Amino acid sequence: MTATVDTALTAFSHVRPGDTAFEENGLRDFFLYRDLGIAAATGGKVVAQLVKANIAPEQGTGWHRHEADFHIVIMLKGWARFMYEDKETLVSAGDCVHQRPGIVHYLFDYSPDMEYLEIVSPADFTSIEVDGPCAIPAPTPWPSNTLA
Repeated sequence: MTATVDTALTAFSHVRPGDTAFEENGLRDFFLYRDLGIAAATGGKVVAQLVKANIAPEQGTGWHRHEADFHIVIMLKGWARFMYEDKETLVSAGDCVHQRPGIVHYLFDYSPDMEYLEIVSPADFTSIEVDGPCAIPAPTPWPSNTLA
C-alpha cells in the first residue's frame, strides 16, 4: 500500500548551513535554535530544528511533558542527561531518543558542545509543566573558560 501525499499542502525544502542562523527565540533561554524550514514546508505538520547549548546548566528544563504526536531527539555533538519519568538517561552523540507522547521528562545536564536535531509533530507542539516523580541529580559544572 502506498501513502498518498497532498503536494498542495507540502513543499520542497533545502536549507543549507548558511541559510538560517542559530537564534535565542526558542523554547528555552539557555539554548540556541536553528530553524530547518520544515514547519513552513509541511504547513505546520512537522518542525525540525537544531538545538545547541548556549549557557551552562543551572536548573535545566524543569519537569514537563509535550503535547505532541511524535518527538525525536538525535544527539549530534556532546551529551545531555535527562530524567525520563524516574529513569536517568545519558544521551550521547549518535544516540536517537523517541519521546513517546506525554512522557514526563527533565533535561537537567548537558555538555558545552551539546547539539541535537529535534523533530516534532505538530510544529506548534506545546510544553506543559508538571510535578516530577523524583529528585534531580546536580548538573556537571562547566569549566570557567568554556564558551558555548
